Amino acid sequence: MTVRKILIAGNWKMNWGPGSVAEVDLVRRGADDLSGVELSIHPPAVFACKVAERLAGSAVRLGGQDCHWEPSGARTGDVSAGMWAEVGAAFVIVGHSERRADHGESNAVVAAKAASVQAVGLTPIVCVGETLAERQDGRTLEVIGRQLDESVPDSILNQPLVLAYEPVWAIGSGLTPTPQQIIDVHASMRAALAGRAADLGPGVRLLYGGSVKPSNAAELLALPEVNGALVGGASLKAADFLAIAAAAPM
Repeated sequence: MTVRKILIAGNWKMNWGPGSVAEVDLVRRGADDLSGVELSIHPPAVFACKVAERLAGSAVRLGGQDCHWEPSGARTGDVSAGMWAEVGAAFVIVGHSERRADHGESNAVVAAKAASVQAVGLTPIVCVGETLAERQDGRTLEVIGRQLDESVPDSILNQPLVLAYEPVWAIGSGLTPTPQQIIDVHASMRAALAGRAADLGPGVRLLYGGSVKPSNAAELLALPEVNGALVGGASLKAADFLAIAAAAPM
């Protein structure tokens, strides 16, 4: 059986405040008691260097929230994967539903971004997930299957890769799918990977994201094929983020 170390990734989104540095320091100190779990913090890009300085020498990894698929050029306001590598990041999130919705990112764009992340030696966290309408129409597995096919080309399966299932309707809503719904989606994702790369797919970690919090973390992280969590709002407070990590099965 393939052993996959649990990954708890904190996506800070467009949030930063006067106490944010102190929260980073608390996560760094708390991570010393969580050697069986991998932690990453994904701050807004403009604060990446500040966070990198605070995390230097610790087990907590720096991550990016997004990147452009090109390595450089006339792309005003964008950040390349190489820039994330330069500041010491280990992961970059691509294809988050907020990027897909707010910026019209297609599966093809997500695939190009994931490839650009791997090209500089970092690990992409590729997000997939269905809307409430798609869930209610019984199209969840169809939608996610298509996103996997088109956002995760075979060419990136032979390098480090993380996938995150985030039902769009659960993000920030306080709602979560039932355990069985999560099991069904993660099982279908694992089967899809195995069907495309039987010798490589088993090593890919599958995260769950969508209103993960200390009160439900233990139940979610104990589900089959859930290899970690992509945490939004609860990652902004070190106590909550560390409690989620501490709930992971060791």
